[in-house]
Amino acid sequence: MSVFLIRHGETEWSLSGRHTSTTELPLTENGRRLAEKLRPILSNEAFAGVFVSPRRRARETCELAGLGGQAQVDPDLMEWRYGAYEGLTVAQIQEKAPNWLIFTDGAPGGETPQEVATRVDRVIARVRAIDGDVALFAHGHVLRVLGVRWIDLPVAAGRLLLLDPATMSVLSDYHGVPAIKVWNGPVSA
Repeated sequence: MSVFLIRHGETEWSLSGRHTSTTELPLTENGRRLAEKLRPILSNEAFAGVFVSPRRRARETCELAGLGGQAQVDPDLMEWRYGAYEGLTVAQIQEKAPNWLIFTDGAPGGETPQEVATRVDRVIARVRAIDGDVALFAHGHVLRVLGVRWIDLPVAAGRLLLLDPATMSVLSDYHGVPAIKVWNGPVSA
C-alpha cells in the first residue's frame, strides 16, 4: 500500500507565510498551474480511495489533479485550527510568544497538538483498512503531523518535515514497518 499525500497548491497566504486554517482562499494562478501538473503523475495510479479536506484550496487542487470525481470529503484532513493565530505569520506570533512552535504549543483558541494527533490517527486507521493505494489532499501542518504519526513519532517531530505547496509525499512500509518513501516531492515547474 502507498498513501499519497498531496498538499494544496499555493494561495496568497501560503505565499506570504500567513497561517491559514478556516479562512477560505482560492489558489493563485501559479498554484493552479502546479496543481494541474499533478494530473499526469496521479493518472498513472489506481486509487482505492481518495480523500480531501473540505477546504476550498484542497478541493480545488484535487479537482485540478484529476481526482475530484472520486474524492470523498474528510473533515479530519482539515488544517490545524490556528484560533487567534489565523492569518498571522510566525514572526508576528513570536512577537507575542517568543519560541512558539505549532507542533509543541498549539494555538490559543485553536487546536492542541494532541487534538490534531487524534484526528490524524483516525485518518491513518481508516487508510490502513483500505486494500489499495490512497490519495489524501490536505494542508501543510496536518500532513506533516500525518507523516510523523505514520512512522509512530510524536506530533513535535512534525517540525522536522518541511512541506511546500503543491507537493506530493508517499507513505508506505519497509518489510511491514511504516516508512516514508518520498517527502516533499516537487512538481516540475
